Amino acid sequence: MMMIRFPLVVGLVLMICAMRCRMAKAAEQSPDSGNVYTLASVREDLVRQEDTIIYGLIERAKFPSNPHTYDEEYAQIQGFCGSLVEFVVKNTEAIQAKAGRYKNPEENAFFPENLPPSIVPSYSFKQFLHPGAASININKSIWKMYFQELLPLVATSGDDGNYAQTAANDLSLLQAISRRIHYGKFVAEVKFRDAPQDYEPLIRAKDKEGLMKLLTFTNVEETVRKRVEKKAAVFGQEVSLDNEDDDEENHKFDPSVASSLYKNWVIPFTKEVQVEYLLRRLD
Repeated sequence: MMMIRFPLVVGLVLMICAMRCRMAKAAEQSPDSGNVYTLASVREDLVRQEDTIIYGLIERAKFPSNPHTYDEEYAQIQGFCGSLVEFVVKNTEAIQAKAGRYKNPEENAFFPENLPPSIVPSYSFKQFLHPGAASININKSIWKMYFQELLPLVATSGDDGNYAQTAANDLSLLQAISRRIHYGKFVAEVKFRDAPQDYEPLIRAKDKEGLMKLLTFTNVEETVRKRVEKKAAVFGQEVSLDNEDDDEENHKFDPSVASSLYKNWVIPFTKEVQVEYLLRRLD
């Protein structure tokens, strides 16, 4: 049986602190000041989330594929059936749930059925979304995409034994991608409030194709993909003190992977979340 030691305490503390900072920032908004979310504010937040995802890709690319991290037969954890990454994700989510992370409507767990109740005082988040938003969680699709399609593009083949660290980085990146995609609920709500006359007929007709068309702006999507790839090239560039030795082609991971992530999965999944949210908006 493999003995597992988890260097995750610091990471958990940092994530919980970051969550508390977001709560504090939200608390600065007056509860009587109207909508906390605007089209400008959600766009700004989406741009900032790009940075988090790119840094997550850089961190995961530090480790090779480390296949034992995902092998259910390898870990053999007493009292647990599953892979090491599943063990890390489920237990980390449980700890974060106790700290109140999933009271925030911007957060969606990968294993919500396993979450214990919060044991700390929770911030009273402003009710901005329609109650139907709580039933929308596509993390199963994100999980499948991440391990089957994205991870082979990010991690080189190999095994360096750092399985716990690898799983921790997987979780951080998964949570960043999930938060970005499920933020589509807020985008959809803002767009609905700005132009309900455009959306209501399509919602009443249950016209998914019409809603998807209304939500699709090809030029904006192309701009996002180009910006993400440029950020990945800049953030992931190897830098030396000798300018003559700098190699603009030497990156911590292939910047085109970030663009592909957005093109093939983040943008389509976000629009899927938006459509599912809008279909519930008039319930």
